[in-house]
Amino acid sequence: MPTRLMMIHQGVQELIATYKPREFAIEQIFMHANPNSALKLGQARGAALTVAALHGLPIGEYAPKAIKNAVVGTGAASKAQVQHMVKVILGLQGPLQSDAADALAIAVTHAHHLQTGISQVRGGHAGAWE
Repeated sequence: MPTRLMMIHQGVQELIATYKPREFAIEQIFMHANPNSALKLGQARGAALTVAALHGLPIGEYAPKAIKNAVVGTGAASKAQVQHMVKVILGLQGPLQSDAADALAIAVTHAHHLQTGISQVRGGHAGAWE
């Protein structure tokens, strides 16, 4: 697991260096049936959030239902519905991998929240530890 966390850290670092984003958005942890999986997900999120915080990026965190609601109009949307609407909203053609659709849905949600002034953003840091 430490090697994977380092890869996540380095990957996010490279993305930030390449694209120079002004914001960072991530999905909140959801209730998971397998505690071990939830722990690993939390560690992965921590690696990504650390890089964003080190760069001073405002961080938006969104619950899965909030993402589905922002993209499809209902928090009960299926993955296929989210994937379809991401393609429609962004004018994308051809197949879209599930992980890419999820990431783009988070970005669309964050952009929507920034436009409407409904903020889930924490200035430069994330989480309840502030």
